Amino acid sequence: MFMAKQYRAKAAESVKSLKQTAVPSEISKFQQSIQRFNALADNEEWLADDFEKMIQSQDTPSQNDAGKPDASRIVAQTEQRILRCLGAAVIMNWNTIPTKLQRELFDTAGSMGDLLKSVGLRGQIARFLHNQKDQQRPADHLSNRDRTSS
Repeated sequence: MFMAKQYRAKAAESVKSLKQTAVPSEISKFQQSIQRFNALADNEEWLADDFEKMIQSQDTPSQNDAGKPDASRIVAQTEQRILRCLGAAVIMNWNTIPTKLQRELFDTAGSMGDLLKSVGLRGQIARFLHNQKDQQRPADHLSNRDRTSS
């Protein structure tokens, strides 16, 4: 909830700035900032309230009386696989994603989990993306020689 409060404070600052300007480009910029900060705050609140409901830890197996994994465990494993596949797809196409969306994805991913560890997580994500950027070249950037040698 700490991050949500920070985002709400930033939105409030943008509202104050919006009230003090008559310049159309600044009005648009402040309106976008307000929407973005409120959306980030909503996301943080949702994550804080619902994250544990979405993903069960693999460390705590959930089984029924017959010793078989119960339905909630199977659903959690399926969701984890889906999230891994979606994450891999995003990384494979990272260089084709518009910069603005890249920043939003980075900010959202970097704010997941323990707030005290978010700086370290952001650094890890940044290093990972930096290491991947040269390895994952989009197909439309390949030269003719590269295409014929593949």
